[in-house]
Amino acid sequence: MVEIPMWAWWATIGLILALFVFDLVVAVGRPHAVGIKEASFWSAFYVGLALLFGAAVWLLIGGDAGTEYLAGWVVEKSLSVDNLFVFLIIMSRFQVPAEYQERVLLFGIAAALVLRAIFIAVGAAAISLFSFTFLIFGLVLLWTAVQLVRHRGDEPEVGENWLVRRARKIMPVSTDFHGGRLLAHEDGKRVMTPLLLVFLTIGSTDLLFALDSIPAVFGVTQSAFIVFAANAFALLGLRSLFFLIEGLLTKLVYLSIGLSVVLAFIGVKLILAFLHEDVTEAVPHIPTPVSLAVILGVLAITAVASLLRVRSHPEEKAHGRCKSKRKEEAEASAS
Repeated sequence: MVEIPMWAWWATIGLILALFVFDLVVAVGRPHAVGIKEASFWSAFYVGLALLFGAAVWLLIGGDAGTEYLAGWVVEKSLSVDNLFVFLIIMSRFQVPAEYQERVLLFGIAAALVLRAIFIAVGAAAISLFSFTFLIFGLVLLWTAVQLVRHRGDEPEVGENWLVRRARKIMPVSTDFHGGRLLAHEDGKRVMTPLLLVFLTIGSTDLLFALDSIPAVFGVTQSAFIVFAANAFALLGLRSLFFLIEGLLTKLVYLSIGLSVVLAFIGVKLILAFLHEDVTEAVPHIPTPVSLAVILGVLAITAVASLLRVRSHPEEKAHGRCKSKRKEEAEASAS
């Protein structure tokens, strides 16, 4: 594994912080509803920037590192799209006005970036200290893949998680957004606005997504630098991507299945890597270019199959946005 000089770390962190501050100025400085033209421009900008960074990694560090970065970025970008489903459901549940959605997304990105940076540090330390970390990561990803398939038709319960329930007990909640503030006064009492509950809900879901995404990207590369860069560049474009594909999200009916296949593949790769390094070299090792080809192939098939399915069955929607048959039957029997 190539040693990354500190100047590369600081330059990358500085670039990511600068981009985040820029997004902060755009989202918070002038709250507005984002149109398709604006979302398309910034989505293309961030994708292009991520690919340019990958080209720089390829030229300065080497072809292997460049391939690992690209594979890691693709994995994290696809998992981030799944994250957008949950963001969409949260904002729908809390009826967040269009002019505040950018702010919510930016908070979600910031929270995800901080949490993933923490998990990257912990994961890198665990890998260097314990040889069986790959085995644990692999089993976690296999379990996650199974859960994605099992609950692919269920809508996430995001409105009343433990953190939100505790917050409601501490302070009353207003029904008014009060101009996008988090706290306000009503009838002489200090109250939380729905926006604060949205932030708490998104922060708690970011924690769960970080637990899945970090083992997944460590299955592609062991370099903490590449893991961090792939995560950061995958997350930074989410604010614009959300508004660009908001209508398309419900059409990706097979996304959960596709992601489960990708996670299961990476989980198997991690287990094989553990067996190859700690048990016997006779166990095959899956090269990164093969991993990249498999990941891209699975995601492409998933997208095409989803669009074909929706074309023939327009009533279907992704991520349980419509009631599952099992839920409908349960409600019918209860009534």
